[in-house]
Amino acid sequence: MKSDVIFRENLTKSDMENVREILTSTGFFYDFEIKVAIELVEEYLQKGKESGYLFLFAESGGRTIGYSCYGPIPCTKHSYDLYWIGVHNDFRGKGIGKKVLAESEKRMGELGGKKIFIETSSTEKYLPTRKFYLDCGYEECALLKEFYGPGDHKHIYEKAL
Repeated sequence: MKSDVIFRENLTKSDMENVREILTSTGFFYDFEIKVAIELVEEYLQKGKESGYLFLFAESGGRTIGYSCYGPIPCTKHSYDLYWIGVHNDFRGKGIGKKVLAESEKRMGELGGKKIFIETSSTEKYLPTRKFYLDCGYEECALLKEFYGPGDHKHIYEKAL
């Protein structure tokens, strides 16, 4: 693998499959969740920035290895949601996720973002995800009990830019 990571924002139809491959490889997401992530790519391809979703893809050695999806939160002045972030399982543990997150934060800031919100599950499987956000400077600001289902709470994290 080439060690350099390059980023791109321009989307193509092949990114629907790239997102599917990245998210499926992680083992974290249900099929219905992956379907939603792909639908967001499709919506962006149809509507562009008017969709409310923005994307950042990470590539290395000609291969798409990670991505994020984020956007301004409607009815706020400068808050952004990070809807999705994923790194292909073949590249996890190499700092790619931190690079994707940092570059996404930079771009949100350039768009006028002042605060970023991220949410994730409380299940044991998502412990590394929660640790990742904390390690990247996010603070937990809310816990919504039983949000996703019995015993599966929603953790919400925030970070000021």
